Amino acid sequence: MDAIERDLLQKVADLHDVPEGAYNIRENGQSVARSSTKNIEIVTKTEEGKPGIDIIIQPYTKNQSVHIPVILSKSGLKESVYNDFYIGEGADVLIIAGCGIHNCGNQNSEHSGIHTFHVGKNAKIKYVEKHYAQGEGTGEKIMNPTTEIYIDEGGSMEMETTQIKGVDSTKRITTAKLAKNASLVVKEKLYTHGKQTATTDFTVDLDGEGSSADLVSRSVAAENSHQAFTAVINGNNKCTGHSECDAIVMDNATVTALPALTANNVDAELIHEAAIGKIAGEQLIKLMSLGLDEAQAEEYIIQGFLK
Repeated sequence: MDAIERDLLQKVADLHDVPEGAYNIRENGQSVARSSTKNIEIVTKTEEGKPGIDIIIQPYTKNQSVHIPVILSKSGLKESVYNDFYIGEGADVLIIAGCGIHNCGNQNSEHSGIHTFHVGKNAKIKYVEKHYAQGEGTGEKIMNPTTEIYIDEGGSMEMETTQIKGVDSTKRITTAKLAKNASLVVKEKLYTHGKQTATTDFTVDLDGEGSSADLVSRSVAAENSHQAFTAVINGNNKCTGHSECDAIVMDNATVTALPALTANNVDAELIHEAAIGKIAGEQLIKLMSLGLDEAQAEEYIIQGFLK
């Protein structure tokens, strides 16, 4: 890898070198490094028209991690990658993904990652995904992540997604189906600027008794960018569901939040919260009184909001 590719890898996966444990590093449409372990196997898909990998985690695997970052440094490269995760019963693992694009050309570069999670009975997974783009070319940097989640009885998944900067267009789709006593927590952090657009679309079916979902998005829209947030929660049994959109709007940016809660059971408890507004004037004044100029104060507030 050259210096640019190493920098992308560090930003999306916090890696300075090849990680320990199981990993698959994808670079410009090809797998360039891979390692499986005794309890975590990574294999190439054989289905025609569906490039990608299967990650198979054995039951009761504990305190292990999987890294599967993707980096693109060639202008004009467009790919769709299908990754399936099979997390065995009682496992407790960390999965770190992410995509970084460097585009200095005049053609669009695009990565669409379609990830499907099969979380076994009483299994626990934390999934961290970062998106980042850079490059001074006129070609756009496009990322469209799709995540499908199926959680068996007693299983749980915590999903942290972060769009750091530089992504011109993104459509983020997440669907989930939860069985009895299963739980899902999603924490999204998003920053857009320029003419960038970002769409987030959650759809969660709480099918099992005692299932729960907590979907939280915190975002900043600056300059002429646009964001749209949709959260659909279907309470199909005795369950609890919560969605929340907190957004800061700056300059000429726009943000739309669309909740949709459906209680198909008398014992379904569903809540949505939304707060969209500008940076409070008193916050700016307080920070500027400490010696910061207005731009510095705004940046400080944004960093704290998205932390």
